Amino acid sequence: MVQISAGQEVEVSADLGVKPEVRLPGGEPPRELVVADVVAGSGVAATAGDAVSVQYAGFSWSTGAQFDASWDRGATPFPVTPLGSAPVIQGWNDGLEGARVGGRRLLVIPPASGYGAAGIGGVIAPNETLVFVVDVVGINGRS
Repeated sequence: MVQISAGQEVEVSADLGVKPEVRLPGGEPPRELVVADVVAGSGVAATAGDAVSVQYAGFSWSTGAQFDASWDRGATPFPVTPLGSAPVIQGWNDGLEGARVGGRRLLVIPPASGYGAAGIGGVIAPNETLVFVVDVVGINGRS
């Protein structure tokens, strides 16, 4: 269990060898980015400009449903490069700094750092809070 605010916990499985399982609490989502290590990694921490390779699963706060996962596409690591200005949502650029190889990180991303009022038609509702579980498998080519 990862406490994300007073009275709210997200349950995240810790087995790095498989796609994460997540159970979200009810109620209003956090209004700020929440970053929490479920499993601490080792080695150097990811910093701006690094090439970070990850496995991930993404869930909608409002429904608890998974909307995407690299694990479902043959578990090929997804590149986030250069960290800080990678072509991903801002919540990833901000939330992956400090992550370490071998770690599993929970990111709860408010709409302003995700897809905002536009959402993604049929996949992510407008103003949806996103929940990602991200496993760091490499930084700058090192695993």
